[in-house]
Amino acid sequence: MTRKHNLTSAARKEQTVQAVIELCGQEEPATLTTNDIAKKMGVTQGALFRHFSSKNSIWEAVVKWVAKRLMQRLDAAVAQASSPSAALGAMFMAHMDFIVEHPGVPRLLLGQLQKAKPTPAQRMVNTLLFLYRQRVEQLLMEGVEAGQLRAELNIEAAATQYIGMVQGLVIQSLLKRDVPVIIDQAPAVFELYCRGISKTENES
Repeated sequence: MTRKHNLTSAARKEQTVQAVIELCGQEEPATLTTNDIAKKMGVTQGALFRHFSSKNSIWEAVVKWVAKRLMQRLDAAVAQASSPSAALGAMFMAHMDFIVEHPGVPRLLLGQLQKAKPTPAQRMVNTLLFLYRQRVEQLLMEGVEAGQLRAELNIEAAATQYIGMVQGLVIQSLLKRDVPVIIDQAPAVFELYCRGISKTENES
């Protein structure tokens, strides 16, 4: 009879990623050890390192998973939207949903950015942030071209504010230890944002 723990390397890596994300939602990522991860998975550290060369490679795999899944989720939301303005809202709410589903992700990403020495995982986080900002700026420019957003809109500032909304909601939810609350708060926050960037009736 095949033993349940005889997983493929890919399956074990996926299990490790999920364990780390879950642990990051419960503990401070900076203090997370490979022993903590192995214990969460019900394996030995030796078994863990049969699939990863180092602790840094574990973090790299986790960030890679997060970046891929998040961008897929956001791209799907944008693709279903009927206009640039609707796409901005759909992307915003899809991001909130992703965070609620994976509450350890914000702690994980913030933890990587705070590292003093550059690591592959940190570089991947920076790449994710760059791509995210690109998506937002592109939608803002499309909104201006479509006549939905103010013609004189400062794209860079509007993108910064958009990202700031996400970060602000996340930080507040972490302080309150209540991540799901962002789903309730997000619509009103985005509505205020839209009022500032949308074209008014008085604008030609």
